Amino acid sequence: MYLYNHSIMSIIEIENLCKHYQVYQKREGLLASLGGLFHREYRSIEAVRDISLSVEEGEFVAFLGPNGAGKTTTLKLLSGVINPSSGKVRVMGHIPWNRENAYRRKFALVMGQKNQLWWDLPAQESFRLHQHIYRMEPAQFDQTRDELVGLLEVGQLLGRPVRELSLGERMKMELIAALLHSPQVLFLDEPTIGLDVVAQHNVQQFLRQYQELHKITILLTSHYMKDIVALCKRVIMIAKGRIMYDGSLSGITDHYGIHKIITLHFTQDELNGTKLTNTLGKYGEVVSIRSPEVKIRVDRTKVSEILSALLANHVLQDISVEDPPLEEIIAQMYSEAEMEEQNQPTA
Repeated sequence: MYLYNHSIMSIIEIENLCKHYQVYQKREGLLASLGGLFHREYRSIEAVRDISLSVEEGEFVAFLGPNGAGKTTTLKLLSGVINPSSGKVRVMGHIPWNRENAYRRKFALVMGQKNQLWWDLPAQESFRLHQHIYRMEPAQFDQTRDELVGLLEVGQLLGRPVRELSLGERMKMELIAALLHSPQVLFLDEPTIGLDVVAQHNVQQFLRQYQELHKITILLTSHYMKDIVALCKRVIMIAKGRIMYDGSLSGITDHYGIHKIITLHFTQDELNGTKLTNTLGKYGEVVSIRSPEVKIRVDRTKVSEILSALLANHVLQDISVEDPPLEEIIAQMYSEAEMEEQNQPTA
């Protein structure tokens, strides 16, 4: 596991955090169901396992992992929505599960699949409710609301019932509601889930601009790598409830990418006289053939050697070398973590 190095005072500090659930195992059939009334069987699920990390003030951090990895559970623990099984957490000096009002006024949680706005009312009415919940001064509320509405360009939508808004428009309103009280820390759980490309881009652009203006600390979970690439310099990857990587986005490729993709552009004469799959297979794995372009995957330690051989034996119009897609490297990391988990001896 690669870990990030910190030297500045942290705004989020997590030490040996664990969360276990006891899940009832219901058996199939009537007799088994009746038996379950008197003798229930449970199994333990370790949603978060001994996580330790820290986040500095003003960081924009991606929290990645496959479904069931423990990302959302961790955000709920940091928000004080649920209590841990063990471990220590301090966010801005507060213990989240103490649920102090002073802490609640300093953070916000936005979940892409949960709504905090009144469905049948215009968003502006929900915003007024937030003003009273957080006891915001009217002048400060108006200034913050107008800034957020302007950044997201949704002024014309404030009077429409939330149920009449598109998914992208609703997410913009959710972000406004979350940021009205000017939190110092923002937890985002899949904020662009289900959004089209344009809506995703608009949300990304807003988050980048707002974070730069206010230096807010943001912890983001997302399955869309475009969100991560566009917004985050630091990535924390979690699998099976454990941190498997904590570092820069580029560091994932440097530390875990074992292949390179070589793209070859052949001349027409070369294409006509070459059985590409058989010929190029000796250099590496042929990924795709789209005349006149061919991509092959090769061992990154042998790139120089393979390039020399290709140039010596083939007539090429162009050649390029690049890392494989980040999604491919991350998927491989998850797969290896899954296999490692399965191969561990059971107690």
